[in-house]
Amino acid sequence: MNTVLAVEAGGGTARNLTITLFLVFVAVTLAITIWASRQTKTATDFYAGGRSFSGFQNGMAIGGDYMSAASFLGIAGIIALYGYDGFLYSIGFLVAWLVALLLVAELLRNSGRYTMADVLAFRMRQRPVRTAAAVSTITVSIFYLLAQMVGAGALVALLLGIKPGTTFLGMDADTAKIATIIMVGALMIIYVTVGGMKGTTYVQIVKAFLLMTGALVMTVLVLAKYNFNLSALLGDAAATSGKGSAFLEPGLRYGVEVAGNSTQTFYNKMDLLSLGIALVLGTAGLPHILIRFYTVPTAKAARKSVLWAIGIIGTFYLLTLALGFGAAALVGGKAIVAQDKAGNTAAPQLAEELGKTFLGGNLGGATLLAIIAAVAFATILAVVAGLTLASSSSLAHDFYANVIKKGQTSERQEVRVARISALVIGAVSIALSIYAQSLNVAFLVALAFAVAASGNLPAILYSLFWKRFNTSGAVWAIYGGLISAVFLVFFSPVVSGAPTSMFPEHDWQWFPLSNPGLLSIPFGFLCGWIGTVISKEHDEDKYAELEVRALTGAGAH
Repeated sequence: MNTVLAVEAGGGTARNLTITLFLVFVAVTLAITIWASRQTKTATDFYAGGRSFSGFQNGMAIGGDYMSAASFLGIAGIIALYGYDGFLYSIGFLVAWLVALLLVAELLRNSGRYTMADVLAFRMRQRPVRTAAAVSTITVSIFYLLAQMVGAGALVALLLGIKPGTTFLGMDADTAKIATIIMVGALMIIYVTVGGMKGTTYVQIVKAFLLMTGALVMTVLVLAKYNFNLSALLGDAAATSGKGSAFLEPGLRYGVEVAGNSTQTFYNKMDLLSLGIALVLGTAGLPHILIRFYTVPTAKAARKSVLWAIGIIGTFYLLTLALGFGAAALVGGKAIVAQDKAGNTAAPQLAEELGKTFLGGNLGGATLLAIIAAVAFATILAVVAGLTLASSSSLAHDFYANVIKKGQTSERQEVRVARISALVIGAVSIALSIYAQSLNVAFLVALAFAVAASGNLPAILYSLFWKRFNTSGAVWAIYGGLISAVFLVFFSPVVSGAPTSMFPEHDWQWFPLSNPGLLSIPFGFLCGWIGTVISKEHDEDKYAELEVRALTGAGAH
C-alpha cells in the first residue's frame, strides 16, 4: 500500500476522525491548562508546579517530555528501514537515563531552584554563568522545537491527505503545512503562558498515557497477527525488507564496512561511536528534562520519578521494536519509502494495515490510523510545550532576573517576563520552522543532543563534583562545547557535500562525521578544565555548602 490514507470513503473517514480526535485532545488539554492557571500564583508554581507532583506523576511527565515525535515516528521508521541498526536509537535513549539517574537527578533537585543555571551559579559569579547557561538552553531548545514543529507540519499534511497538487479547505500542501506549524506554535504558547509548569505537566501526563496505550495496542495487534511468534515476525520483516538476513544484523546503516576503502570504514565506525556517545550523554544535559527534577517536593521523589520514567520509557522503546519490525513485515520498506524517504510515516502506515486486518476494510484502517495520528499530534504538542517552558524559564529567571536586574525583581515581574519570553520564543520558532521545512529533522534532534552533551553536561558535572571548578571554567565549558558542536556540524556531510545533506548542491564539508559528539563532548570537558586552571578564583567554602546541599537536600527550596 503506497499511501497512508485509505482511498475514497476510507480516506475521508480518516481525515474526519483525525480532525475530530485532535480537536477533542486540544479541548481537553486547554481545559486542564485553564484549570492549572487558577492554581498558578507564585514563581514556584509557574516554574516548578509548586513542587507538588508525586514521583509517579513526574515520572509520567518526564516520559511525556522525552518520548517525542522523533521517538515515536522516527525510531519506528528507522527500524522499519534498517532493522537492527535502528534499534541503536532505542538503546541509546534508554541507557541515557541511567546517566541522568546516577549522576544528575537527585543532586540537581537538592541544589537548585528552577533552572540548570541555579546549580552552576551557586558558587560562582552570577552574570557570566547565567548568561552562558541561558544561551545554551535557548540554543538547544530551539533546535529541538524546530524538529518537532517541522515534523508536525509534514505529519499533518500527510495525515490529512494533502499532497502536491491537492487542496484542503482551499489550501495547497505547502500552505497547509505552514498553517499547521502556526497552529501548533500558538497552542504551545497558550499552554506555557496560561498554565505554566502545572498545565504543561498535566498535558504531558495525558500525552504519555495516550502514547503508551497506542503503542501497546499496536504491539499486541502485530504480535497477534503472527500468533505471538517473534521468530516469524522477524523472519517476515527480513524477507519483506528486501535485504534478507542483513536486516537482522548490525552494519546496514551504521559502521558500514566499505570494501577497499579502509579510511571510509574507519570514519563510519567512528560516526557510530560518536552518535552513541551523544545519545547516551545528551539526556543529562537537556534543559527541558533537567527542569522536571524541580517539580517534586523531595530528593526521594526525584529518584522515584526517574525510576518511573526509566520504566515507562524502557517499555515504550521495547514496543518500538514490534512497531518497527511490524511495519517492515506488514507495510514493506518500498511502501514506506514511497510515502516518506526518512521512514517517518512507518507507524501510521502500520496502524492503517492493522486496522484493515483486525477492524475490517478501509474504514477499520482509517479508524486506527486516525487514533494513532491524534496520539502523534498529542506527542508533538506536549514536547513543544515543555521545550518552550524550559527556554522561557531560563530567559526570565537566569537572564532577566539575575543578569539584567541583578536579583532585584519581584516574583510577579519574573513570571510576567517568562510569559512574554514564551511568546517571543514561540514566535521565533514558528518563523524558523516555516523556513526550515526542508531541513533534516533527525539532524536537528541529533544536534540538540550533541550540543546539550558538549556544553551543559561538562559544566553540570564539574560544578557538582570538582572542588576547584570556577566561573571561568563554567563559561569556557558551556561556550566551548556549544560552539565546537555547532561548528563541526556546519562543516559535516549533514549540511553539505552529500545527496542527503541540507544543501546537497553545495560542498564545503571537511569534517567526515555526521555527529560531532566524539570530538565536541571531550572538547567541552577540556575547555572547562583549561578555563578553571588559568583562573585563580577559588571558593572551597561555597563548594562545601553545595556538596552538603546536593547530598542531603539541606537548604533546598
